[in-house]
Amino acid sequence: MLGPILFILYTADLVSVIEHHGLSPHMYADDTQIYGSCLPSDVDHLVQDINGCVDANGDWMSSNRLQLNSDKTEFMWLTTAQRQQRLPTVGLTIGSAAITPCKSVCIFGVYINADLTMLTHVQRTVSCCFATLRQLRSIRRSVPLSAFQLLVVALVLSRLDYCNSLLINLPASLIQHLQSVQNAAARLIFNMRRSEHITDALISLHWLRVPERIIFKEATLTFHALHGMVPPYMTSQFTRVADMSNQQRLRSASSNQLDVPSFRLPTVGSRAFPIAGGKVWNSLPDDITSALSLSTFWCHLKTYLFRCCYNTD
Repeated sequence: MLGPILFILYTADLVSVIEHHGLSPHMYADDTQIYGSCLPSDVDHLVQDINGCVDANGDWMSSNRLQLNSDKTEFMWLTTAQRQQRLPTVGLTIGSAAITPCKSVCIFGVYINADLTMLTHVQRTVSCCFATLRQLRSIRRSVPLSAFQLLVVALVLSRLDYCNSLLINLPASLIQHLQSVQNAAARLIFNMRRSEHITDALISLHWLRVPERIIFKEATLTFHALHGMVPPYMTSQFTRVADMSNQQRLRSASSNQLDVPSFRLPTVGSRAFPIAGGKVWNSLPDDITSALSLSTFWCHLKTYLFRCCYNTD
């Protein structure tokens, strides 16, 4: 028990070091991420805070017989494409190593672009999925259809669905790239030609299209947040209209609607979890949002999205 106790104490000390510089830490296993935000006019001040925080982290690690690995340290500015050109090109300095700002980073298998377009993540996902489909094609006639379908779901659709809530409100051109993967997977299962229409195959497989799969994930995360099934920092993102004091006499006071915060940038702000999740939730019928159990919510949501996707009764 001595090791875990010491690790917890060390982690708590490191958190206090980061927070002392006005920054926010996020830790998972041996991965430590440091976040900070500022107005455009305060960029230079934020750079100083980050450099000071990194130096303090290095000193803390040295005092605890640890070493900060500069080769695995990445630094990135997150802002719109219009502001990327106005940012300083100087990055961090760790000892004698200079860390220049990068254009994309991989966080738990998700590629985040500096301009938040998710372009790299979509491209890599599509590339990996098509490579997997090419490998599966070689065993198409060697396994039963049911087993082959399970392989496609496990190896291809699971990759499409991984963290797909981050893809909500992306441009239709990017979503179409992901949809092409799903179409190719359905054609491979039924041995269809590329010129054949894909809708009947998707209905037969009972697969939601990619846009509806993203909505399904966003709605599920919102359900988790509203029912206390996620950490408090996610639960606190939402406010029910019925809980707002100025809404007590309105009809919405008895509904399951959520208050959607205002935002300034439609390209980025509309994709924030409190905004996107609130909009998706408010667009659902009351019989779905009033579900008390997750299984009931999933069942009603899948049926509703399937009807919207394929205009079925």
